[in-house]
Amino acid sequence: MATNKASETNKVLRYLESRKNIAGSAAGVAGLALTFTGLAGAYWPVVVVGLYGAGALIAPPERPAAPDFADPARELDALREDFARLRDYLGEVELPPAASGRLTELDGLLAALLDPELAGEALMLDAEGTYALSRIIRLDVPEAVDTYARTRWWTRLTPGTDPPERHLERQLTLLFDEANAMASALREAESRRQQTHTQYLEDRGRNS
Repeated sequence: MATNKASETNKVLRYLESRKNIAGSAAGVAGLALTFTGLAGAYWPVVVVGLYGAGALIAPPERPAAPDFADPARELDALREDFARLRDYLGEVELPPAASGRLTELDGLLAALLDPELAGEALMLDAEGTYALSRIIRLDVPEAVDTYARTRWWTRLTPGTDPPERHLERQLTLLFDEANAMASALREAESRRQQTHTQYLEDRGRNS
């Protein structure tokens, strides 16, 4: 019951603040001015109500507020913080040499992609690239390393099974390939931007 009353109160308050009410009220005030000057005559209530209704009808419709999406720059800052935490976690995990080498290569590539001076601006313009990079850092790498750490313990109890380090190395290789393809796509996008600007300057020079 209290919820319904609160909802009705909110509706009333929203209408009082709406464009329709403001426009109608302004028109109604004009009707009162006509009444005070004697132009409305005995029918001044009808005039005031009619002007209010006319003002409310011609008022522009209410526009819902546009959604406030996350700023790409803030998203990348948060991703850099998560990458730093991932590095701290990886520094505590003992990995086999082959997987450790592949992880070092992947770490360097991810660091370059997140470097504001290198690819920061290009990455802000690539929402899909940012999402893919977030998935690698926040999900794929931690899952691969954690699964290896847990599986390695079970392998010691049941020798002869498929070595977990082989899967880890393969997973890190696939993630490196994905990140490398992302870097290539960003490089190509920057190259196209440069070519487009060159073309623009050439066309402007010919037209001047």
